[in-house]
Amino acid sequence: MTVRRSMLFLPGNTPNIIINGEALGADAVILDLEDAVAPSEKDSARILVRNAIGRMGFGRCEVIVRINSTDTGEWTKDLDAIIPVKPSLIMPPKTSRAADVLRVDEYISALEDRLGFARNTVKLIPLIETALGVENAFQIASASPRVAAIFLGGEDLTADLRCRRTKAGNEIAYARARMVMAARAAGVDVYDTPFTDVNDDTGIYTDAEYAKSLGFTGKSAISPRHVNAINEVFSPTAAEIDYAYEVMDAIRAAQAQGKGAVALRGKMIDAPIVARARQTIEAAESLGLDRRA
Repeated sequence: MTVRRSMLFLPGNTPNIIINGEALGADAVILDLEDAVAPSEKDSARILVRNAIGRMGFGRCEVIVRINSTDTGEWTKDLDAIIPVKPSLIMPPKTSRAADVLRVDEYISALEDRLGFARNTVKLIPLIETALGVENAFQIASASPRVAAIFLGGEDLTADLRCRRTKAGNEIAYARARMVMAARAAGVDVYDTPFTDVNDDTGIYTDAEYAKSLGFTGKSAISPRHVNAINEVFSPTAAEIDYAYEVMDAIRAAQAQGKGAVALRGKMIDAPIVARARQTIEAAESLGLDRRA
């Protein structure tokens, strides 16, 4: 089970930051070739990112590369340079319709064939940051088996909505809920937009907890300061892990006794509770938090 609680954006033209990417605590790093890189530095950034992935590696930290938009002449150059070193995921920005996904998918498939890679070796995590993209979120999430997750970009979205981006985030409440619903319906993961006030160490907890309550798989960050908070919020607590094991023990005991129904702590245990318990145990095992292991 791949657990991505936190994703940290790192500019693709900053070798001193990229070289420390694994040590910053995030489950995944997003090496950015798009907004963080000036047009004059695109070529050097993609070479730096290619070499960092191919030669340095990032240990257990998953590597995602945000490429340039398909309405530029840069995205194919990005893929030509990056796909040979097998990043975990490619993030195409400004994804507004299924056709955007299929265009990138087709190009990567041709590269994989040419390189002798199995199809879908490199997955996609489309970045949805327009009103049209939010409305088409399910079509985007289900456009291709290569799509592993979808990702909400709140800053560009609010610009498209012509509204002010706020800490409270009420202006993107609909988009957040729509993204989670679409992702779960399509059977893929879904990640929340960064909390952009890097100096607010309390607000990040509030924002991450709200995202988790909606059903997001994890959350992104633009500052290493926010990574620990995101990891903490999106990790199962000791009480949640203990309860999950209680649920599974109760189910096994009921099955051994031939019972069709079982109660725990005065509440009937049904299929959704069992499913959540299994998810909690899987996450705990993946994160090394399983105290029974």
